[in-house]
Amino acid sequence: MIRYVAIGQYLPRDSPVHRLDPRTKIWAVAVLTVVIFLVRDFAGYGLLALFLAAVVALAQIPFGYLLGGLRPVQALLVLTIVLNVFFSGAEGTVLVRIGPLVATREGVVRAVFVGCRLIGLMLVTSLLTFTTSPMELTDGMERLLRPFRRVGVPADALAMMMTIALRFIPTLLEETEKIMKAQMARGAVFDRGSVLQRARALVPVLVPLFVSAFRRAEELGLAMEARCYRVGERRTRMKQLRLGLRDGVALAVTLAAAVLFTVPAPTWVGLVRRIP
Repeated sequence: MIRYVAIGQYLPRDSPVHRLDPRTKIWAVAVLTVVIFLVRDFAGYGLLALFLAAVVALAQIPFGYLLGGLRPVQALLVLTIVLNVFFSGAEGTVLVRIGPLVATREGVVRAVFVGCRLIGLMLVTSLLTFTTSPMELTDGMERLLRPFRRVGVPADALAMMMTIALRFIPTLLEETEKIMKAQMARGAVFDRGSVLQRARALVPVLVPLFVSAFRRAEELGLAMEARCYRVGERRTRMKQLRLGLRDGVALAVTLAAAVLFTVPAPTWVGLVRRIP
């Protein structure tokens, strides 16, 4: 399951989405993240799904690969939906009653809403890392944080830390999978027993994982120092970021789509009917 984690992975393609300025993609993801919490009905989520499907097709990313990234959060998704179904209040049309637990129709609708939001957030953030290389992401974040230098915010260091954290998520997960396979070859069992026994079985995995993470961090720091990287020093770049016409079009389309998603379905259906 660890290999299905999509956050932090980059898929190089020669697509219009990949060629966009990283600042444009960061702003678009920020707008869509806010919009996901403002959508009021399922019609809005349907339009959002169509919009994301069009972006995925334009970015030339396999749909199966993107949806496979949701597998690691299946348990969290199911737990969130179940909690919202049974603990969101007993008011409304009762569907099921199990002892003190009551599932209402309104609770089911609210749970599906929360599930749509989680899936939307995962897909939007995955799209950003799939279509933006770690170096472009660092440059984009640094340029966006540059105005805050005047108030003492270390924009360079923050951008580098965020990019390294995102980049190392798949690396550490891959390392975890290797350690678990090595422990299983020695007789370790991770998928049987009670929750406490399974948690205890993970202790021999955590120790070498932390050792490996510290070793990688030290090697990365030495490599960066060997290339004369210093925090706070002004850096030059071979490729300068420049916003173009396609970035303006992409942002305009994203903002227009965001407004459309947040408008309730009866409103824009009524507007369509008024058109002679």
